[in-house]
Amino acid sequence: MPDEPMCDESERHRQDNRSPALHFEMVRRRPAASLAGIVTDICGYREILPGHFSIVEYASLTVPLVISFAEAFAIGLGHEPGDNDLYASFAAGLYAGPVIIKSFGGACCVQVNFTPLGARQFFGLPMSELRDRMVGLDDALGFDGIVLREQLGEASDWHKRFDIAEGYITRRLAQARALSPEVAWAYRTVVASGGRTRISALAGEIGWSRKHLAAKFTDAIGIGPKTLSRIVRFNRALSLSKQKDDDWAGIAADCGYADQAHLVREFRQLAGETPTGLAALM
Repeated sequence: MPDEPMCDESERHRQDNRSPALHFEMVRRRPAASLAGIVTDICGYREILPGHFSIVEYASLTVPLVISFAEAFAIGLGHEPGDNDLYASFAAGLYAGPVIIKSFGGACCVQVNFTPLGARQFFGLPMSELRDRMVGLDDALGFDGIVLREQLGEASDWHKRFDIAEGYITRRLAQARALSPEVAWAYRTVVASGGRTRISALAGEIGWSRKHLAAKFTDAIGIGPKTLSRIVRFNRALSLSKQKDDDWAGIAADCGYADQAHLVREFRQLAGETPTGLAALM
């Protein structure tokens, strides 16, 4: 989970005073074509030497399922993790802020990264139940989760573990209820627009009230369309900052922020850093 396993379009930084390449192994698989739009990738992560790893994940649209075979991670949502913030196998919903993750040289896990729409189908839960929190594997998947963890732990290599995970996901999805086509359309429209689509326009196109759209969105995604738009704009601004040489005023205009001050406020809330502070970490 430190560094690569919780990877997506958001940036992150490492705080480790030794060469990380010598202290962990990470294997990644793109999912089968049948899982396109459901799973973005599956990662295997194992720390092989003692160390202290600390990273920051910024607000993203990844819903991770972490299945651990060793030490727990220390995870703080918007704060430094404390003694009571230890999590081993869990699912985590969307969080509109920075996530601080620490490990101590003994972590080993498989991580499946779901899209928000895919997570709603896979878990079969209102995603508001996972928002802003980590939920234990048995609570998220029931007894099936315990069996899955045992099967993954007994597998002899990462690729066999990935096969087991993909098979389980496929079987579970075969029993899943279909998503609301209106919510799926609205979600994809917000993402495709870079977070610039007006919520009233979405609701009007579907024929729903804004309140009804927000309620349906929260069930399916875990957050409302306004928060989704904020996260999409933020990640687009991060991407543009790599191309525009920190032209934050231009980036703010391109991404639909009212002005540069608006962009700065959003970065503080979603990343815990100012744009220039974040750029210095990348």
